[in-house]
Amino acid sequence: MPNRLIWLSLSGFILAGCQSPGADLPPLPDAPMRAYRLGSGDQVRILVFGEDQLSGEYRVNDTGRIALPLIGAVRAAGFSTTELEATVTGGLKKAGMLRDPSVAVEVIAYRPIFVLGEVNKPGQYPYQPGTTVVTAVAVAGGFTYRAIDEYAAVVRSFDSGTPEGRAIEGKASRKSFVQPGDVITIFERRF
Repeated sequence: MPNRLIWLSLSGFILAGCQSPGADLPPLPDAPMRAYRLGSGDQVRILVFGEDQLSGEYRVNDTGRIALPLIGAVRAAGFSTTELEATVTGGLKKAGMLRDPSVAVEVIAYRPIFVLGEVNKPGQYPYQPGTTVVTAVAVAGGFTYRAIDEYAAVVRSFDSGTPEGRAIEGKASRKSFVQPGDVITIFERRF
């Protein structure tokens, strides 16, 4: 009986040491349901009704700004499209360009997502609204035969109004929605 007790203790110790990679990560918090917040790398189309020379496509730069004709650099990172519309409208009024401008903003290209680890084609991929972990893996060529396919690690960055922003890492299920700029890592299974 003592040998069996030692064996059970030893096997429990061995199994604890063989825990799957990433299994100890905290769950990735659900993204709150709110308007999408722009970030560096997003591309927007700004339309000023009746003013074609003021309308155009702009990329949010690494400082979180876009450069607009006549009103200069405007902060965009951290804003929703509605908030950016109000900012551009205010800038046009303040510059005396238009008395009552009508501005519309739409996202035309989101920041890419990155899929790493045990997928057939790791790399950078364009984000599409509604993308889940498993659809991101499908775009990256699917799981390799060594992949843990039940969960993944996701690093998500947030623009907190500072140049460095902030990021969190957590464990996400296959059906978790990803956000633009997410870095998804698929772990290798230990046999």
